[in-house]
Order: sequence, then C-alpha cells, then structure tokens
Amino acid sequence: MPAFYSDRLSARPGEVVVLFISAEGPCRLQAVRVGAEREEVLVLEGIDCRPQPVPADVDAKGCGWSATTSFVVGDEWTSGYYDLVLTDGEGEVARHFVCVRPPRGGRRARAALILATNTYHAYNWWGGANAYCDVTSLMTGKKPFPEAMEGAIGVLSAQRPFSPLIVGAPEGAPRLVNMRKRGFEEPPFASDMAWMVANRASPYDGSAGFLHKWEHAFAAWAEAEGYALDYHTDYDLDVEDDVLEGYACALFVGHSEYWSGKERDQVERFVDAGGGLAILSGNTCFWKVRWDDDGKTYVCKKWRGFEDEADRADPQAATHLWSHPAFERPEAQLTGLSFIFAGYHRLGLCVARGQGGFTVYDDRHWALEGSDLFYGDVIGGDLPLIGYESDGCRFQFADDGLPRATPLLGVPKDLQIIGLAPCAFGEEAGRGYMPIIPPEKLDVIAKIAFDDDSPEAQAKVLRGHAALASFRRGAGEVFNSGTTEWAHGLAADDPFVKVITRNVLRRFGVEPTKS
Repeated sequence: MPAFYSDRLSARPGEVVVLFISAEGPCRLQAVRVGAEREEVLVLEGIDCRPQPVPADVDAKGCGWSATTSFVVGDEWTSGYYDLVLTDGEGEVARHFVCVRPPRGGRRARAALILATNTYHAYNWWGGANAYCDVTSLMTGKKPFPEAMEGAIGVLSAQRPFSPLIVGAPEGAPRLVNMRKRGFEEPPFASDMAWMVANRASPYDGSAGFLHKWEHAFAAWAEAEGYALDYHTDYDLDVEDDVLEGYACALFVGHSEYWSGKERDQVERFVDAGGGLAILSGNTCFWKVRWDDDGKTYVCKKWRGFEDEADRADPQAATHLWSHPAFERPEAQLTGLSFIFAGYHRLGLCVARGQGGFTVYDDRHWALEGSDLFYGDVIGGDLPLIGYESDGCRFQFADDGLPRATPLLGVPKDLQIIGLAPCAFGEEAGRGYMPIIPPEKLDVIAKIAFDDDSPEAQAKVLRGHAALASFRRGAGEVFNSGTTEWAHGLAADDPFVKVITRNVLRRFGVEPTKS
C-alpha cells in the first residue's frame, strides 16, 4: 500500500510543500480543495516512487524517508483544506492534506477557521501507537484493550503518514454517537460497530480528521451559505504570534481537544482585545501539549505529564490537563465550559437513552433571536445534536427558574447558560454491563475539580451536564456550543442550529459575502 507525508501541514501561496512517499513505481498525485464542492487544482503524473523502510520506532521518531517530490501552492489556490490523493500503478490510494492559508498580508475573510491538527496528531496511530494506546497491537489481537492502553506514547512524530481512516474517512462514515436510544434491556453499544468491523476501523479513527467529519461539515455549510473563511492550523497559532490579528472571529468547529501554550496565549489575546471566539464543538482545550524540534515532535504526555518530565526546568512547559492546578489556567477561563463537568451522551451506557439535544432555558438570549425557540423546547433531539463529547459546567437554579453557573474551575460567574443536557463522564462500574467507555483517572479528576478524591467526589464527576452558553471576556465574547456534534446539525439542515449559528457569526462581525 502506498503511504506518504509532507514536511508541513499548512502553506501559503508561493510556498513549497515537500512530499515523502513510499510506493511502487510511478504514481499520480491530485490536490483537491474540499468545501461545499471538490475542486481539483493540481495533478502530477508519473512521480517516480519506491518503497521506503518503516523503522520500528516510527510512531515516536518518524519515518526518516527521502524526499520524493514537491509542489508549489498556486497563487490562485483559495484558502482551505486540500485533499492530497496519491494513486499508485495498481490503483491503490493513500491520502494526506495541506491547509492552504491566505497570502501573507492579504486576508480575504473576517473569520479564521482553525483546523484541529493537534488532535489529528494525538489520535494518529500510523506505524504503531498514539497518545491513547498501542493501537496496532490492539487491532492485530496481540494485546487486550487494557494492556494495549498501557502502550500509549507521549512523544509522537509528525514525520509519518496519518492513519487512513483519520485522514481519508469515506463518505457515509458513521458519527461517534448512537443515532438511536438503547432499547429495553439491550446491551450498550457505541457508534456503528458493523461499519467499524467491515472497515477495520480502530476505536480512534473517528475522533480526528477533516474529511466527512465535523470541520468538513461546517466548511460545506458555510461556503454554501456564502461565508468567506480563511484557514489556519492550530500549529500555526503556536509558531506565529499574529495569526489572528485583523480577524473579527476565530472558529473552532472540529474536535479541538489538544492546545499548546502559545496557541492558547494567542487566542486569549485575541478575545481580550475584542475578538469573537466561536467554539462550535466540545471537549475543547482539554489537554495541554507541546511542540519540540521545530514542529517535528509532538509531546502529549497526558496523565503522565509531570512524572515523566519531573526534571524539566520549566514546569509550565509540561503537558497534562489544562485544568491541572500547576498551570493555574483551567480551560474554562477561556472556553467558559469544561469536559470535566459534562462528558458523553448517547454513547455506550453514558446517557444511553438521552434526549440528544439541549433543553432551552434562556429563550431570550441573543443567540436565539428569530429561532422560534422557547423555554423548555429541545434543540436537536432528532439529529442527535448531543453525542460523543460535550463540555459543561456546574450550576444551580435561581428563583426565576433559570440555571446560574457555579464559578468552579475557571467557569466564569457571569456565564449565560442557554440550554442544558445531562452527560456522563464515563460508565459507572458494577451496573451489570461490560463497560465500553470506562472513566479514566476519576481520582485525579475529582481532586482537580473538587479538591477531594474520595469515592463520593469521584461519583460526582460521573454526573454532569452539557451546556450551550456564552460570556464576555475582556473586550471580546465567547460562544460555546458545548457539543462536538454542532456541525452535524448544520449538515442536517436543522433550522434551529442554522439560525443560532448565523446569529453567532453576525454577533462576531461575520456576514455572508454572497447569497
């Protein structure tokens, strides 16, 4: 099977992208912009390719392949996601991508869409392991799931291809949500297991990537609506301090789970200076990560962040939960919400018969203007709009019957809660079913959230709520949909989700440039 990677995941017009290919014989490369439509912009025929060896430690140290070919990003290439399709002489296909950024000093849009490529890297298991698991051993049956999880690695190389179903999921790939409620006495299930078995999908393939996932769904909707977007990767925010300058709105619409310190610094400066931050997703800014070796090495130690790097001179460079007290920067200070206070919905036994949508409380909130939504209505229950991963907050009901946020772990006290839905941080043990989503490190989470790791505090973590919310920060404002599945509501042409999204973009200074 052919495979390839590039020296960079983003480039501006006029810049060169170098490709490292392992394949038999002459190959063909297509570059296709993916949005509302597919637009082919480049074809290279007869690329002279040869097989290249795969080192045993490729997941951590990279392939080290020789450069095969390159191309220049054309001046006429519109900013966006470009699907790179490599076909060998036998018709076998491999995929990669490049994010084409706007010309330097030549922005064309009011909104910047930030691709969640840090998350792509965290889940990428090409050649062995990812930040979660020794996936190859799991998929080949060499290790059971608990043992394979012990093989997770905290240092991953960006110098390798992406797993095929991360970078090239086919049209019709299932969402990470149970589309129907669990039946009476039916065993818990997760997503479409028949599809996963037929396509040899790992448990991690659906959690990251662009094609036929969240970012693709949003981009297709936005372009069809006439919105102009400039594209950047989250790594760009790490290496260039001024990426967001001049934009009215920054959009995070994919599964943006992993943020570096410099990325977060830049987004905070942007909002504080008056920018609009539209988070149309969930599980946002959960893990703190770091880039080393000029972007070649991705450090994502997760739970082992402090013990594995105890000898680092600067503990602020460590990687762990953003909510860890050592950083004094819980993600909710920026996002308003946290995965710690929500979790999963309609997945496994996590709210397995859940409503699939938000119950509206604050029906007078600006985001609901013109939506025909009223107190007690449910948004998106038929889609479902809530599933997979969600962010939320603790709250109490006031005398007026409306929920008020509890200012805990960075959640702002003036958070405006629009809607709520129950979530679970994981499946509770000992309830008569084999766990599909067992909670990780409940003691650590409970200590971080409540400064108490007792069994009672751990039980509190398991019960949460997703929230649809907004708040003012500095001179700017943040809107957070609280669910990874928001873009799928747009793809489903849900009128409520569309009106709310248009209201958010308008509030943040973004209007369609064409009808």
